Amino acid sequence: MAQTAGGAELSRERIATETLERYTGSAAAAFQPMILLTNFQHYVDEFAARSGGDRTDGSAMSAAHDTKEKVSIIRFGIGSPNAALIMDLLSFIKPQAVVFLGLCGGLSAKHHVGDFFLPSAAIRDEGTSRHYLPERVPAMPYFHIHRRLSLALDSRKLNYRHGIIHTTNYRFWEFDQQFREGLIAEKAKAIDMECATLFSVAFAREVRVGALLLISDLPLASGGIKTKDSSQSIFDKYTSLHLEVGSEALSRIRDDVR
Repeated sequence: MAQTAGGAELSRERIATETLERYTGSAAAAFQPMILLTNFQHYVDEFAARSGGDRTDGSAMSAAHDTKEKVSIIRFGIGSPNAALIMDLLSFIKPQAVVFLGLCGGLSAKHHVGDFFLPSAAIRDEGTSRHYLPERVPAMPYFHIHRRLSLALDSRKLNYRHGIIHTTNYRFWEFDQQFREGLIAEKAKAIDMECATLFSVAFAREVRVGALLLISDLPLASGGIKTKDSSQSIFDKYTSLHLEVGSEALSRIRDDVR
């Protein structure tokens, strides 16, 4: 228990619940058992428009809720610390399943922008997850969610890749030749800024989480680094599909327990 300045005792549960409500603008009771996570506001806007659900804006995040399909979406920001924060907060409302709809850089010559990527494990090069688990513990998604995501992709005959993703908090690594050579040596298939943290904190806090990533650029290729214009093109072309596949996977998981 902690104490306020006035001496009142506050539980961890109360602080976490109030933080979730303050940051998202939604009451804890509004969150549905199925959760989509995103880095981007327009994902939340499109989800709310399609579902007819209310959108809320808090002090640091935003959310929308589809009570019919039992799905909520949360924009939690970008990067490892934010990923740890949202996963820690969600552990107090005990969702049935969580799917992260993120973007990643493809590191293989076989990758194409617009392909989906399912990370089977993540390299913990982000610095945050060590506060939750020893460094020797691997970061992996919850298998059942990973399987349902692959089935949703297969049902739509969509191209997707899978493999190990490198999660880093190092921005502009693309211009660091030594870092680039390290990526090539370790044979990671993709790179991002959240997956290892989400997987590790979820494992530590007993939350079921998976990730459906979209390859948004090819940073090791000549001219392959994402720009403002190419980023907008990716959003315009793939946001709806990304949301649809993630929602379908959550529907499959929901139906499993009916």
